[in-house]
Amino acid sequence: MTRTRLLAALFMTPIAIAAVLLLPTPWLVALAAVLFLAGLWEWLRLAEIDDTLHRTVLLVANLAMMVAIVWASRSSSGYSYVLFQIAVVIGVIWWLLALLWLQHYAFASDHDTHARAFKLAAGTLSVIPAWAALALIHASEPNGHRWLLLALLVIWAADTGAYFAGRYFGKHKLSPRISPNKTIEGLIGGVVASLLVALVGAPLAGATLAQLPWVALVVVVTVGFSVVGDLFESLLKRHVGAKDSGDLIPGHGGILDRIDSVLAALPVFALGKSWFGF
Repeated sequence: MTRTRLLAALFMTPIAIAAVLLLPTPWLVALAAVLFLAGLWEWLRLAEIDDTLHRTVLLVANLAMMVAIVWASRSSSGYSYVLFQIAVVIGVIWWLLALLWLQHYAFASDHDTHARAFKLAAGTLSVIPAWAALALIHASEPNGHRWLLLALLVIWAADTGAYFAGRYFGKHKLSPRISPNKTIEGLIGGVVASLLVALVGAPLAGATLAQLPWVALVVVVTVGFSVVGDLFESLLKRHVGAKDSGDLIPGHGGILDRIDSVLAALPVFALGKSWFGF
């Protein structure tokens, strides 16, 4: 499984890096919308929306929301990103609330209408702000494309560091009921790996020496939220008895299995970048 996982990552990573560095923001935002909506499609399945027509209608509604944000952001001088910033703040607030949800495993687990409603709202509150954060980071000046790449590299490094640290050193479970394989040692390994990537990559993205402590702080918080995103998707899967959100990516599961951390982490990184001005 590790070999398959590695080969799939080696195939996907260069494509993602090339898209972030080479595509203009409107094209990247459109591509990200497709990817995130594909993840939302899998989210809807985990929310037990089994009817294809119902899932399609819900997906189109979320697409319409993205289009409305872009359309309303037009101005005579280009684009205003105020609505994107509002969406990012809403996303960070949502993931703080998700922390409470994780503390109450049984909440919305009874498969009734109200449980579906909560999970549908959670899907929109996860996907739209992450998409808005991606746009906001990539469009920022200067070097927005480099900052977005750094944000993604930090998230990927945290995931990889946690995987290997947890595999070789993990003894203390982080959340045994939701995700038995996650350990505190893995979390520490992920934070260390992400900090190393950030401290090397941030100066290349344009950060000054004085800004590095703030970058490090934002990265640590970002990694923490990426774990929340991962755990929340695991909670959804536990509720319905699913191992993966899908089987599209060999060794990785579905699209949502690959972007669950990104959904929670990008709004935090975007807000931190804006707050500390790097």
